[in-house]
Amino acid sequence: MNTHKLRAIKAVGGDTVITFGSRLTPSSVAGVPPDCQISAVNCAQAAASGVRLNRVFTYADASPWGSAAVRCPRDRSITNNNKLFTVLVISTTGAGCDASNNLYDVVVVSGGSAPGASATGSLARAAAAQAMKFYPGMPIPANRADVAYLPDLSYQDTFRQFTDRYLQYQAAANNVKGLSGFYLSTEMPLNDGAVFEPVLSVYRIQNQAIRAIMPGRGAIVSPYIDARTAAPGHGTPAQAQGGARNIALTAGGTPLSIAVQDGMGTGKGGAYFGSEANSPVDQYAAAMVGAGTWGSKYVAPNRDYFQAAAAGVAGTGATLWANMEGMAPANGTNPCDANLRGQTTKGRIDRQLQQMANAPRKIISFMWDTYYTCVGTGVPLAQQLKNEKNTPIITDSSFSAASGALQVTGFNLSGATVELQWTTGAGLVQSKTVAASGYSPLFGQQQGLNPGLQSINANVGATSLGAGKFYIVKVTNGWGTVNPFYAKTG
Repeated sequence: MNTHKLRAIKAVGGDTVITFGSRLTPSSVAGVPPDCQISAVNCAQAAASGVRLNRVFTYADASPWGSAAVRCPRDRSITNNNKLFTVLVISTTGAGCDASNNLYDVVVVSGGSAPGASATGSLARAAAAQAMKFYPGMPIPANRADVAYLPDLSYQDTFRQFTDRYLQYQAAANNVKGLSGFYLSTEMPLNDGAVFEPVLSVYRIQNQAIRAIMPGRGAIVSPYIDARTAAPGHGTPAQAQGGARNIALTAGGTPLSIAVQDGMGTGKGGAYFGSEANSPVDQYAAAMVGAGTWGSKYVAPNRDYFQAAAAGVAGTGATLWANMEGMAPANGTNPCDANLRGQTTKGRIDRQLQQMANAPRKIISFMWDTYYTCVGTGVPLAQQLKNEKNTPIITDSSFSAASGALQVTGFNLSGATVELQWTTGAGLVQSKTVAASGYSPLFGQQQGLNPGLQSINANVGATSLGAGKFYIVKVTNGWGTVNPFYAKTG
């Protein structure tokens, strides 16, 4: 199953897989799964026999932790009624096994049914076999009751120790090449507001644990763009720059990648060019933000946010990635199985890639199951990508109106002709088309950018285009497809 899925992902160009973590949820003795028993006694009570029980937590995992996670004398690995459980008894006074005040928290980890294979381990091994990278999700704290978008840090010491125990289990049971690092599943907007300090605290805890317990493994976080003008917590590009920097500074020596969610699947971000600010939002965005223009519904284009994030991480040692949302807001015409969001299109995906500019070093996408595989309106997104894999995608351009020198960067630029189009002061549409020269398939590698980026050059001759004016570049590549890009002269 894992091998089949990874091969399908690899077939559309993917080389990395990421899974979400589970929540460490405050519970009670009564909230422990009824099958978790030791000698017919509730397993939390039994494991804490002879000591004082403080709090009980539950954690659902698709892997049977078992003996690999048993580190302290009171810990237990249980199989009962074909169900697997690991009970961890955690000191409330430190990281060791014994609490000086005899007070302990108990975490009951549900690990599926027996005989159970490790979901993390099997996926990591499958990834290694396919020369891919796997990042399993780290534990997630529960959200606060009063502020639902912030993590509950009232039990952060227990959360810190449980994070350590999680990583110790992974190091003991799944320390294979395919396990490249961990996904810090707690989310926040790309914003530097002080209110998000609790999320940064979670990142610090988990990054420090990775460095201490599995040094050399990386971490990924995925903050999201929210550029909606009507959203109370929307951020400007300047706030995004500060937010990216704040996140980067939580790394503590762990190789950290910040994969910014572009918000195009939830309607939070807008993939439009500056010259389109007065154009209507597309039908999918309208389902979330209502009818109106891009400029009225969004603070700025996604491009501005990605470039701001790149500036924010500069010099921190962190790496900027992008998380391209592989779905669209549901508007009644784009069903995708039973998902909350709808199926997107290859054309919309291309737009999203353009908006990322040349900022991210790597692009991942949320999510394979089932947004890439649902039949939706007829053709699964994965098949759309295969069918149109040679589409040229322009991510940036620079143009000198005086000399006519034009450089274009992007993907699938080999064998291209380039058309430059602009409008004169008198309102006349002008265009020039020339064959590209200087094709460089190694542009991204040479510039320290996304290694898949290519570049081409062209000289269209002197034009009447003034400084600060919009122009359109269209590339027709060796496969005959065309893709427009909207830019402004310097």
